[in-house]
Amino acid sequence: MLNLKHFFIATCWLFLSLTAPLVGFSQDSLINVEDVEFSSGQEESADTGSALITNFEDVEFSDGQDTSAQDTSAAVAATPDANKDDSSVSLWGIFLKGIAGGFIAFLMPCIFPMVPLTVSFFTKKSGSTAKAVQQAFLYGLFIIVIYVALGMLITITFGADALNALSTNGIFNFLFFLLLVVFAASFFGAFEITLPSSFVNKIDAKSDKGGLIGLFFMSASLAVVSFSCTGPIIGTLLVDAATKGDRLGPAIGMLGFSMALAIPFVLFAMFPSMLKSLPKSGGWLNSVKVVLGFLELALALKFLSNVDLAYNWQFLDREVFLALWIVIFGLMGLYLIGKIKFSHDSDLKFMSVPRTIIAIIVFSFVVYMIPGMWGAPLKSISAFLPPIGTQDFDISSGTGAVAHAGSADAASRKYYQHFHARATLKGMDPYYDYDEALAASKAQNKPLLVDFTGWNCVNCRKMEATVWSDPSIKSMINEKFILVELYVDDSVLELPEAEQYVSEVSGKKITKVSKKNSEFQITRFNSNSQPLYALLDNEGELLIPTSGANYEIESYKAYLQSALDAYHKK
Repeated sequence: MLNLKHFFIATCWLFLSLTAPLVGFSQDSLINVEDVEFSSGQEESADTGSALITNFEDVEFSDGQDTSAQDTSAAVAATPDANKDDSSVSLWGIFLKGIAGGFIAFLMPCIFPMVPLTVSFFTKKSGSTAKAVQQAFLYGLFIIVIYVALGMLITITFGADALNALSTNGIFNFLFFLLLVVFAASFFGAFEITLPSSFVNKIDAKSDKGGLIGLFFMSASLAVVSFSCTGPIIGTLLVDAATKGDRLGPAIGMLGFSMALAIPFVLFAMFPSMLKSLPKSGGWLNSVKVVLGFLELALALKFLSNVDLAYNWQFLDREVFLALWIVIFGLMGLYLIGKIKFSHDSDLKFMSVPRTIIAIIVFSFVVYMIPGMWGAPLKSISAFLPPIGTQDFDISSGTGAVAHAGSADAASRKYYQHFHARATLKGMDPYYDYDEALAASKAQNKPLLVDFTGWNCVNCRKMEATVWSDPSIKSMINEKFILVELYVDDSVLELPEAEQYVSEVSGKKITKVSKKNSEFQITRFNSNSQPLYALLDNEGELLIPTSGANYEIESYKAYLQSALDAYHKK
């Protein structure tokens, strides 16, 4: 029979399987801010549909003082209400991930065994069920206050703009990679991440006091004592919230986390009889930790991939990334069926039905990824993989390409050699310089499709894999538009010296192609999110409003058609 323990494990794994890849980040692309100054009182609109790395060298932060970039910040803040909606969606996503993390944390060996002890303490000390519920409610409320305060402290200490810059900087992405590897090692049992014992003892001693103060320090004791289990989860959530660029992100994430952590304590205090249905503590709790360790390790590779792409290292190409994921999830499957175990694991005497089903899901995912080693598109996870162009061996290369009117001269276009081979969807030959594309638009009497994109823009890859790859969309773009892809996060390609200039916005010298593209997007289209699609006439004027990611093929086709109709009416 499926007992509560098995249900918890199954729910834990299935939810993490669906949500963990999003942390790296689903979404979340920010502008290249090397030459932009921010002040702490300004808010940037960050679309959920993006993900990118920025260089951190020239970012300057000020305390509410006037800067030369205020006009740019104002322009970004003035982005239409759609960005506000995206921000709300982003916050909801952070909140839901926080809830998922909280429920997973509840199943950790540092917390789960404490539930009966804590509830029984309330029941015996209070003397009545009503008072026990009241104390448990306050206990849960203090847990929420403590964790939300932690989230607010992160934002207050660094500021939303600093979090944006830190989380999208190449160096910090590499540090995030190392951090998640450390978290994974901790979950595997290599060591425990703990707070200083003197601090823990002081908090625990104060929890013996009565009244509200005692309850508060009881909640604080739970937070500090369980840190070895919750620390990696909290760290991952805060990193994820930081990459969204929303000022309230860390606090919202911690709100969801703490609510999910606190609610079970309150519920069991209200209905003590439910404690009998709880599974006994045992080796299955450690299995939850180890599975999370594998997921943390897989997630860490996304951060490393971000750095690799932005700096053109060409080390973690698509097939290398896939090979590592295949091995990681393969080992997870072997662990689930008991073929491998760690020193602190108990023997797996038999396979339960839920564990078997979860193992089947994991091994099926591994089998699904294997054809990707030979160039299979793997559309369901393509948004999180390096671009297909980074793949050294693609069995479908050169097949099914749609002819492009300008493909004969494609290789001679500016920056073509740098971008095309690694990033562009097969069967398309875009331009990579706006002025060159605009000239081609005039010469061929076609509207211009400007695609603001990035190496690490998750939603850009998803659009290419699910929408642009559709034959009708691809042929429409190739035959009826001049396509220009403007990368805003490249950390390598320099502008020719003759084209370098001093920005009128920031007053700093623009030396990189990505800096020029990102400044153009902000000043011309009042947006800092990717993907952003702008459909222009031969004079560079908008035909219809700009659009972000749109995964409905027919809707996107109608969007393109409306631009064509507007163009031909002129």
